[in-house]
Amino acid sequence: MNRDRIEGGFRNLRGRGKTALGALAGRPRPQIEGAIDQAAGALRHEYGRAREHSEALYRDGEHLYRETRERGEALIGEARERGRHIRHEAGKRGRHYRHEAEARGRALVQRADDNRGTTLLLVAAAAFGLGLIVRGRR
Repeated sequence: MNRDRIEGGFRNLRGRGKTALGALAGRPRPQIEGAIDQAAGALRHEYGRAREHSEALYRDGEHLYRETRERGEALIGEARERGRHIRHEAGKRGRHYRHEAEARGRALVQRADDNRGTTLLLVAAAAFGLGLIVRGRR
């Protein structure tokens, strides 16, 4: 409860008292003043309620902002960590494939060196076939 609600409530009660006393005394002026105080007190009380509500909304908004910011920072950190992990895994796989290709290439060179005649015949046949394809029809 804030000061506006308290003071508005007291002014409303004071206005009711004035209105009642004016009615008992038969005097219209205190009755009118009491009615004005009642209305002003009710308005101030409602203003206090609205202010409390707006302050609560403001606090909730700040809380949501902080929570959203914290979650966003956590997601950024998680994304960075996943990116590092993916980069590390890609590097491992790349090294593995490079080593595998080098080993297969060495094995192919060794096999070609062991079978020189067959290799020469296959290279010549491939070159002849490629020449026919490139030359085209006339």
